[in-house]
Amino acid sequence: MRDIQQQVRHQQRVEELCAASIRALSGQADLHFRGHHLHRGRKPLPLYAPHLHPDIERDDFLTFRGAADGLALRLTHSDAALHRALSPSEPVQSLVFDLLEQIRVESLADPAMPGLRENLAHSFEAWSLAFVASGLADTSHGILLFCVTQMCRARVLLSPVPHAIEDLLESTRAGIGPVIGRDMHALRVTRFDQQAYAQHARNIALQVAQMMAASADEESRERLTAQAQEDIERAAFRLVMQVGKDMPEQLPSVVTGRSRLFETSPDGYRIFTQAYDREVRAQNLARLGELVQLREQLDQHIAAQHINFPRLARALKSLLAQPQREGWDTALEEGLVDGRRLAQLISSPTERRLFKLERQTPVANTVVSLLIDCSGSMREHQPSVAMLADSLVRALELAEVPSEVLGFTTGGWQGGRAQRDWLRAGRPPHPGRLNELCHIVFKDVRTSWRQARTAMAALLKGDLFRESIDGEAVDWACARLHRREEPRKLLIVISDGCPMDGATSLANDAFYLDNHLQQVVQRHERDSSIEIFALGVGLDLSPYYSRSQALDLSASAGNALFAEVIQLLGRRMRA
Repeated sequence: MRDIQQQVRHQQRVEELCAASIRALSGQADLHFRGHHLHRGRKPLPLYAPHLHPDIERDDFLTFRGAADGLALRLTHSDAALHRALSPSEPVQSLVFDLLEQIRVESLADPAMPGLRENLAHSFEAWSLAFVASGLADTSHGILLFCVTQMCRARVLLSPVPHAIEDLLESTRAGIGPVIGRDMHALRVTRFDQQAYAQHARNIALQVAQMMAASADEESRERLTAQAQEDIERAAFRLVMQVGKDMPEQLPSVVTGRSRLFETSPDGYRIFTQAYDREVRAQNLARLGELVQLREQLDQHIAAQHINFPRLARALKSLLAQPQREGWDTALEEGLVDGRRLAQLISSPTERRLFKLERQTPVANTVVSLLIDCSGSMREHQPSVAMLADSLVRALELAEVPSEVLGFTTGGWQGGRAQRDWLRAGRPPHPGRLNELCHIVFKDVRTSWRQARTAMAALLKGDLFRESIDGEAVDWACARLHRREEPRKLLIVISDGCPMDGATSLANDAFYLDNHLQQVVQRHERDSSIEIFALGVGLDLSPYYSRSQALDLSASAGNALFAEVIQLLGRRMRA
């Protein structure tokens, strides 16, 4: 598990570097990776060609750089609207057409950038070898699509086919060369004109689709219904994209999808009843003696981490504070000329203290809210999460940054009293949220860390952890922040997965709460008055949050863990 979590963080770092490269080459500042998928703002971009999606477990960084360069060229040299208008609708033809368009834009790479060309060649060769190693080239459809891709790229870019696969292609290349040869030659000639190039690419795509159809058994094809034929075509599409990662999640990430009920409901997100929802103080959830014992456990865990609190506070202050003018320092030997002291040059020609500098003091006009997922799956992470929250609050106080710590769970399992009322009402369809909320205040902004120490220990009280309804919790935390006067407001969500409430999922559909969380986060990110960050406990939360960091609490400890938090807070938002 630790190795997989490290891969998550490694992939995030690689994606950040690749996104920076794509932005620099394409000139588009709003490009970023989210959920391992390139987005422009909040809109996901198409998958494009299969060789643009390397595998973090299989490929080296140069392969990722080549894929990033290929994506940048696609965004720079291809008219997306024209490509969509000219693209065939049939799946196999559309795949081949898209591959050929990617080959065209890669042929337009600037000759003055040889490193970029080397990256492209390295990435494509790595994909080619992985395709062969996977066994996909052993099938008739696989070798046909693979051979067409290799032949067209070699012709358009005037680059040789990788030596390791030349023999594999020989017999197939001899058979299809006469069929697509004329159009393949025209691809090189028309590569600077996307529309003219597209006509020949469509011809090649049509020929490939016809050859794939002809390779099927004639008698079997006659028995196929139209729907079954379409399934075969889509299977052929997935055949090539299998190596190109048609977005499978090989790294741990939240699993989300579409809620048709949420999308089609005229009322949007619904709540069956709020009669049992409550907001409580953590110190009221346990006996004082129990909290004192839990606090001793938490202090021991924190002491074992050897956290350098002064250094952490300085890092937070430098990150969150803004310079504020506090007058001038005068009589200096360098800086700005102080006009009031120029007269001294007459009386004392050797006087050098004629300069001044503006005095600025960093002031953190910022408020930070920590929102902690208190669902049942977070129990195993209780000590580490409590240590993280308590230490952050302590360091923020040293940095003179006000903060609060909030938690969210439910009042019962499987719906509690809310589900009981729904059953008594005759189970009306699509009731919406079907559980009682329990929002916990471990520390509010007005309470100092020292005063809240005992209440913070309730983070170790296991029976508080039930189910989670994240969307309403984010709304609640943001509403509290909106009431603050500080100009900069930060919300840090600490969670280990997606919303989970069994009663709501059974009475509605599987992704009802997920889609609500996505809607809530996007609304607040568009508003931009609150900066939202997410710390994923062993998981990638980027499908929900634009700025997220996967934490391996079992491997990272002490100062190394907080360095990752600082890195996240320093990450700029991609709107």
